[in-house]
Amino acid sequence: MTDVKTLADRIEDLLPQTQCTKCGYPACRPYAEAVANGEANYNQCPPGGAEGIARLAALLGKPVIPLNSANGVERPRPLAVIDEQVCIGCTLCMQACPVDAIVGAPKQMHSVVAELCTGCDLCVPPCPVDCITMLPVTGEATGWDAWSQSHADAARARHNRHETRLARERDAAEARAAARRAASAPPAAPDAVAANAATVPSEAPAAPIADDAEAKKRAIIQAALERARKKKEDLAAKGEGPLNTENVSADVQAQIDAAEARRRRLGLASGGDTPGSEQQSDESNESNPPSNSPPTAR
Repeated sequence: MTDVKTLADRIEDLLPQTQCTKCGYPACRPYAEAVANGEANYNQCPPGGAEGIARLAALLGKPVIPLNSANGVERPRPLAVIDEQVCIGCTLCMQACPVDAIVGAPKQMHSVVAELCTGCDLCVPPCPVDCITMLPVTGEATGWDAWSQSHADAARARHNRHETRLARERDAAEARAAARRAASAPPAAPDAVAANAATVPSEAPAAPIADDAEAKKRAIIQAALERARKKKEDLAAKGEGPLNTENVSADVQAQIDAAEARRRRLGLASGGDTPGSEQQSDESNESNPPSNSPPTAR
């Protein structure tokens, strides 16, 4: 049987597959479909650059136009590098990576597999301690000169596996939730009991007790989150708070605080520390001198 490709398929084949979302779509495939349907222009892919636009223009029979600056600029391909001395192991960068190029474990140092990184930048915003840097690694080469078709094909395959894994994990989570609901549901009453249900009062259900326990648990969690939020606001008011700390748990916030303390001991803290905090950092340095070895990052 002949494999007939749609226009969206052929457009996707011409994209660099970095999955960076700079085009305004969640991945390369949705962008290809939008271009094929006339919902997006063919000049919205910065990683493809001028050559990528020329390829799409030739396929679509349209003129070559400049890259839309609203989507970004053509640049040398960057590589994500994690400062391992500052990383707190929160796994947020791993969750953001569209091609699973970051390895690590919760509360353990993470590393980027350089050969797999597409330079999409998506791991940078979620990092609560700003320990990820995007470093250009292709010299003056930009766009497709800094990338290759084999790179694109491999990145596309990894992204497809990434999406398949996420779908499988979502299905498993939904199945577990359904099983828990089924286990907590009261058993079906026999026909005889059902017939007398209108005249014989049943015992009070135990649901209110369970509801009270759940409400107490939620209250404890909410109180902990509120304490963490207040602590974060106090640090921010002193100029000591890290960036990108929205919507993090109390546990992650505690790790962030420890990372900031390490920053001060290592002399990595950003400007704006109060005199008191600077004095505390000096006293800490006297009792715990930092290592002279430079930070390593993979």
